[in-house]
Amino acid sequence: MSNDITDLRFFVAVTEGGSLAEAARRMDVTASSVSQRLRQLEARLGLHLVHRTTRRFSLTDEGELFYAGAVGLIADLDQLTDTLRARSGEVAGTLNVCAPLGFGRHHLAAAIADFHTLHPRLIVSLSLSDVVTVADANRFDMIVHIGSLADSNMVAYPIAPNARFVCAAPDYLARHPAPRKPQDLLTHHCIALRENQEDVTLWRFTKNRSDVSVRVAANLSSNDGDVVRHWALMGKGLIMRSEWDVAESLATGRLVRVLEDWRLPDADIVALVDRRNRMAARVKLFLTFLQDRFRPVPPWR
Repeated sequence: MSNDITDLRFFVAVTEGGSLAEAARRMDVTASSVSQRLRQLEARLGLHLVHRTTRRFSLTDEGELFYAGAVGLIADLDQLTDTLRARSGEVAGTLNVCAPLGFGRHHLAAAIADFHTLHPRLIVSLSLSDVVTVADANRFDMIVHIGSLADSNMVAYPIAPNARFVCAAPDYLARHPAPRKPQDLLTHHCIALRENQEDVTLWRFTKNRSDVSVRVAANLSSNDGDVVRHWALMGKGLIMRSEWDVAESLATGRLVRVLEDWRLPDADIVALVDRRNRMAARVKLFLTFLQDRFRPVPPWR
């Protein structure tokens, strides 16, 4: 029996959603309709594909085989479609991108708008989140990421260089003399940004061949970079932030960089793509577009 490609895409979406409710949310339909369609698919196949529970489900052995085959067939079809479109000079299809909140708002959204102007037949979806799990990776063609890479299933392609700086408002530094060495941070008010599951209060510095790590006391912390920068502008303390986020404030003097002789680990901006999936032509084109836009000298420099 043959299966429509929409059935294959449906089953992949349900499987990667992890639950009927999550799959329904992603497809913007009701959970009951997802459940009904799943039963119809099983009936047509004459196979039991999933073990259902109240909140979650797991695949049967047959379900695992069907999922693996569906993923491969969909990838082959998408690759063929992209190849044919590329021969005709057409760029179309769907491009799903995920990016951090701050960088997505301030830089990537405008880049996507310009890219879509060049290729208006594309359907582009941008999701902004500072918390992306391994399971989420399959939902996106590309994840724009800042900082170190933890998941070995993802391949990182460079987009833009991005340093990290320690800085504070002139008002704060007028009341608290600027630190001259990393250890001086122990006597300062520091503001921490909780992101990427990093140890956010352990600040690591390098100078020549010296490595120094300081456990700062975070009087304030947030998972939102805009909030952290705003607190610093209010004179509440020192922050360690990405160059892209504070470059304008440093240029206008609203923030002042300290410990300039000490280097923090870079947090380069990269595009993550699942190594298990072949990169579609439209994704390659978007990656090249971003690299041309942000390299070698990004707009914040």
